[in-house]
Amino acid sequence: MGRDQWVAERSRRTPWGAIALVMLTGLALMRNGVETSPGPPQPAAAASVAGSRETGVSAPAEVEPVPPLAYAPAARIQIPSIQVDAPVVDVNLDPAGWIEAPPAQDANLAGWYQNGIAPGQRGTAVMVGHVDNLAGPAVFYGLGSLSKGRQVEVSRYDGRVAVFEIYGVEVYSKYDFPGPRVYGDTGHAELRVITCGGAYSKADGYEANVVVFARLVETR
Repeated sequence: MGRDQWVAERSRRTPWGAIALVMLTGLALMRNGVETSPGPPQPAAAASVAGSRETGVSAPAEVEPVPPLAYAPAARIQIPSIQVDAPVVDVNLDPAGWIEAPPAQDANLAGWYQNGIAPGQRGTAVMVGHVDNLAGPAVFYGLGSLSKGRQVEVSRYDGRVAVFEIYGVEVYSKYDFPGPRVYGDTGHAELRVITCGGAYSKADGYEANVVVFARLVETR
């Protein structure tokens, strides 16, 4: 499908079946990685992998909501505080039901789960990227160093930009990934940015995922 056809096509589709499938598989994300020393930064509030459904981020204080945008595919993601400025490709689910990662050979590339919510649309949009590849750090290597109040900007193919403010950064074991907490609809336009985290071993790869929780605060 060409990019000039997405408006009509999306108006006939609902993303909730696909999002539910991701919740059920719930073990996103990447299973690749290289041994790094000392390794990618981890969130300050999660020095060890929690993996618990009873712990995690708290919803941000209610503020005047920003009107959500209509559907439009994601084109680029920028996180100024960690020098991320990367093009975005569409990703889907692999045969095992995991969210696909973008091609690992391109370190500066993010993926947007195209069968879900568009960034800026009401609901929870999901973006993913590698923490590293065989050459070294990749696009979301610094994700775990983010803190509350930092912003994520997503440029869309309709020319609009959705600006999100981070309200939490967590680490979850990939063996106990809380899909409903991460992917669930909060009633607002939200964004999740996900990469690998936790300890790494050659046998099993990274043991966890770093998840950034953010809410729409501006559109332009």
